[in-house]
Amino acid sequence: MPSLWSPTDWPQRLAELQAPTGELKEAPLRRDVRSLGMLLGEVLREQAGEPIYEAVEALRRIAIARREAEAPQTGAADEATATAHLQQALARVHTLDLPAAYQLTRAFGFYFELINLAETNHRKRRRLSLQLNQNSSSSGSIQRGDLRGTLRRLREADFTAEQVHALLNRICVSPVFTAHPTEVARRSVMFKRRRISDLLEQLDRIPVPEPHLESLEHDLLAEITALWQTDDVRSARPTVLDEIRMALDYYESSLFDTLPVLYSEIATALAAEYPDKKSSDSVTNRRSDPPPSTTPPPCIADLPQLITFGSWIGGDRDGNPFVTPQATRDALAMARSLLFTHYRRRLQNIFEQLASSIQQVPVSAELTALLDRYLSQLRTAGQNALGERFPHESIRLLVACIMMRLGATPQSAVPVPANPALKPYTRAAEILSDLTTLRDSLIKNSGPRLAEMLIDPLLIEVRTYGLHLQTLDIRQHARVHAAAVAEVSAWCPSSSPDSLNLPSALSEQTAEVLDTFRTIAELKQTYSPESIRQYVISGATSAEDVLQVIWLARLGGVSVEATPPDADGRIDDPGLQPVPLFESIEDLQNAPAIMRKLWTSDVYKPLLASWNRRQEVMLGYSDSNKDGGMITSTWEIWKAHRALHEVARECNVTLRLFHGRGGTVGRGGGPTHRAIFAQPVDSFTGELRITEQGEVLNWKYSDVVLAERNLELMIAASLDALARPDAALQHGAAIPHLTGEILPAWEAALDQLSATSYDFYRKHIVDNPDTFTYFEQATPVAELEHARLGSRPAKRSGKKSMADLRAIPWVFGWMQSRQLVPAYFGVGHALHHFIESNPDGPVSGLAQLQTMARDFPLFLDIIRNVEMALAKADFGIARLYASLVEDEALRDRVFTTLEEEFNLTHRMILEITKQKSLLQTNPVLERSIRLRNPYVDPMSLIQVELMRRKRAAQTKGDLDSPELDRAISATINGISAGLRNTG
Repeated sequence: MPSLWSPTDWPQRLAELQAPTGELKEAPLRRDVRSLGMLLGEVLREQAGEPIYEAVEALRRIAIARREAEAPQTGAADEATATAHLQQALARVHTLDLPAAYQLTRAFGFYFELINLAETNHRKRRRLSLQLNQNSSSSGSIQRGDLRGTLRRLREADFTAEQVHALLNRICVSPVFTAHPTEVARRSVMFKRRRISDLLEQLDRIPVPEPHLESLEHDLLAEITALWQTDDVRSARPTVLDEIRMALDYYESSLFDTLPVLYSEIATALAAEYPDKKSSDSVTNRRSDPPPSTTPPPCIADLPQLITFGSWIGGDRDGNPFVTPQATRDALAMARSLLFTHYRRRLQNIFEQLASSIQQVPVSAELTALLDRYLSQLRTAGQNALGERFPHESIRLLVACIMMRLGATPQSAVPVPANPALKPYTRAAEILSDLTTLRDSLIKNSGPRLAEMLIDPLLIEVRTYGLHLQTLDIRQHARVHAAAVAEVSAWCPSSSPDSLNLPSALSEQTAEVLDTFRTIAELKQTYSPESIRQYVISGATSAEDVLQVIWLARLGGVSVEATPPDADGRIDDPGLQPVPLFESIEDLQNAPAIMRKLWTSDVYKPLLASWNRRQEVMLGYSDSNKDGGMITSTWEIWKAHRALHEVARECNVTLRLFHGRGGTVGRGGGPTHRAIFAQPVDSFTGELRITEQGEVLNWKYSDVVLAERNLELMIAASLDALARPDAALQHGAAIPHLTGEILPAWEAALDQLSATSYDFYRKHIVDNPDTFTYFEQATPVAELEHARLGSRPAKRSGKKSMADLRAIPWVFGWMQSRQLVPAYFGVGHALHHFIESNPDGPVSGLAQLQTMARDFPLFLDIIRNVEMALAKADFGIARLYASLVEDEALRDRVFTTLEEEFNLTHRMILEITKQKSLLQTNPVLERSIRLRNPYVDPMSLIQVELMRRKRAAQTKGDLDSPELDRAISATINGISAGLRNTG
C-alpha cells in the first residue's frame, strides 16, 4: 500500500515548495494534517479501542456542524441549528464516564500535538521556499521582516555599506528564557515531538523512493504510538531543576547549531545587498535589485556580536520559594557543563580535521610561541606524551591544549592525568585569544578556507556564550528588600553593618535575601563574572528601591561596581547592576522621574561611571495589562519608553530597555518583529533584552530553521527601528506610512483612547468585586495547581484577591474558558467612544483610527493583536463556563458586560480594518484558527463537565479525586495546545 505521502509526481512536489503564494503553497500542510490525522486515528483504534475512536469522530462532526451553522461560508448564520448541535454535544459529554472523558481529551489533545508539529514543519518549508526565491533574485520574494529586506530598504534610502556596518555594531539582541508559564508538555513529550518533527522533515525531501516513504511512515506511526503511551499530564509539579533542564535542552536541540547558520545568513545578505563599496556608495543605485557581484560574503568572524542569551530560570525568586541559593548554583553549573561539553565537541571535530603539518605548511610565530609555553608547562609537570605523539602537527597540539584547559583531551590523543598542568580557563578572553592566534596563523599560511570553515563558527560561539552560556538574572520583589533593610537596620543601626556579625534571629525571608547576595558573591568568584550581572527588582516604585538593593548586595559581599578596564579595554567583572522593573500603570508613569532622581544622585553616579554610564530598565507588560487593560498598558509602556530615553539623554546615560513580554496577547505577546519596530522613534540605542516565555520556546527554538528565523527577525527589526529607512524615503510626507513617527493628532487620539479604556476597565474589572468572584468560578484558574505547569505558585501569598493574583493565572483562566478578557476588554468601548465623540471635522474619528491602523506601527500592533485574540475567543463556549457561577444574578451581570464588550470590540475592529470578517487579510492564521476550533470545542465541553463534577463532589464533602484532577489537567494541556497558548 503506497504511503500517505506518496506523490502523483515529484515535479508537483517541487512546484509546491517553490510556490510563493496561493493554494499550492498550502498543499503540503494540508497533506501533513490529513495524513497525521489518519495515523492518529489508526493509533486510537488500536490503543484505545473502536468505541473511543467513534466517540471522538462523533464529537468532532458535531463541533464542525455547530461551527458551520454559526459561521457558514455562504448565507446567514443559523443560531437555532448551532444551539441544537451544542446541546447534542453536551448531552454526549454528560454521559461520559471519567476514563472515557480522559481518553477523549487525550485524543483531541494529541491531535493538536501533531497539527502543531505539521504547522511548524510548514514554517520551515516556507523558510526554505523564501531562500530559494531569494536566490533567484526576485525582488518580490524579499520580505520586510527579513534581514535582507531591511538591508534593501536601507540601500534604497542611500545608506552606505559603512553606515550599515556601523549600525550593526550598535545592535545586540538578548532573548531571556523564563520558566513561567513553563512549557505545558513534559520533557519526555518534547523529545518525542522532536523525533516526529525530524520524520516529517525527511518526508519533505525530493525525491524519496517509495520504500523509504513507507519506512518513514511506519516510523512515524510508531512514534505516535509511543506518544500516546506516554503520560501527557505530570504526576508531580516540575522542580526548578526540571525547568533549568528544559530550557537548556534548546541549546542542544537547535541553538548551538543555529548561531553559525545565523551569522552566515547575515554575511550572505550583506554581500547580496552591498556587493562592493563602489556600488553601495552610488546614489544612482536606488533600485529593487542590487548589482550582480561575485564578491564572497564577509567572514562571519568579522561581523559584530549581534546576539547574547539570558535566563531567569534558577534566578527568579519573586514569589517562588523553590528558587534557593542551591538552585542558582545548579543553574550556573549545568549551563557551564553543557557549554564546555559543546566546546569540546567542536574542538574534537577541529582536531580530527586539521592535521596540518609544519613539514607541509608553516605556522605563525605567535602560534609557535603560545604552543611552546603550553608544552613547557606540560614538560615541567612530566606530561610530555602529547608533544611526542604529534611532533610536527602544531595546530593539533594547540587544539589539544585548548581542550585540556576545558577539562578534556581529544579522543585520539594520549590520555592526560586527572590534574593536567594547564590551568582551566577562567575568562572568555583567554580562550578567544588562543582561538584568534590559531585563526590568524591559518589565514597567514594558506589556510583561510580552513579558518572560515572550522575556527570562525567557534569564535562566534565563544564571543556569544563566553564561559557561561547565558547570563542568569536574579529577581526579587522590592517589598522583600524593603523588609530586609528595615529588619537589618533595626539590629545594626550603622549604615554599613558587618554581614559577619548579623544576628541569627533574623526572619526566614530576610535571611534568604542575605543568603542570596552571599551566593551571588560566591558564584561570581567561582564562575565567569559575566554569569550574573543584572538584579531585577520587581514592583519598583522609587529610586530607594534600587539603592536598597545596592546596600543589601554590599552587605552580602557583592562588588556592585564594575572593575576598571585593563590595558586592552576589557572589564574583568561587570559588577551587579540593579534593574528596576516598572509594572503597574502608575509606576510606568512615574518611571522617568524615578530614574532621573537615581541618575542624578551623588550616591549612584560612581556606580554609573563604573558601568560606563550604561543602565538597564525593565518594563512589565503582564501586570500593566492586568492593572489597566490592553490599550492603556500598551500606550503607557510606549510613553514610558520614550520618556526614559529622553531622561537618559539629559543625564548622559546609555539606556537599554528590557521588555517583559508574555506569550499571549494579554501579557504583551504577539509578533516580535512588529513589536520591536513599534518602538518610539529616536528611543532605541540598538540593544534590547526581551523575555521568551516557557510556552513559546518550543514554537520559536525547537529547530535550527525556526531559531534562525526568530533571531533574524529580532535583528532585522532592531536594525529597522534604529535606522528607520522608511522615514528617510518618505521625508516630508504629510502622513508617514509605517515609519514609526507619531503625529500630534495620533498622540492626542491615543491619550483619549487610553483614558476612556482605563476608566471602563477599572470600573468593570479591577474595582468590581463581582468580576473576581466570577473569574474564580467561571474559569479553571483553581485547577492551575493540578495542571502543574511550573514550579512557581499561582499567587504571591495565600490571599484571595485581585491584587494578589499573578498575571499568569489571570490570563490563563480567561484563555482556557475562551473569554480572553485581558486581550480586548475596554478596547471596543474606547474605540466606539472615540468615534462617537469625533463625528465631524476635517477628519472623522473613524477615519482617523483607520489611518492610524494603516500607518502607525504601535496602533496597528494593538489592533492586530486584539483581532487575533477575538478570533480565538468563543462566547458560545464561554457561556457554558459562566454557568458554573453559583450566584445567578452575579453571573448574568458580569457575563453580559463581558459579552457586550466582546461584541462591540469585534464590530469596532472590523470597521477600523475595513474587513468583513476577522483576519480577512491574514488568511493563513484565519484558516488555522478556523480549522482548530472544532477540535478545541470538545475539550472545552469536557472541561466544563469535569469542573462541574468536581465542584459537586466538593459541595458534598467528598475527597479530591486524583483521577478527576488528572482528567481536568489533560483538558488544560489539550486546550493550550489547541489555542497555542497557556497564559
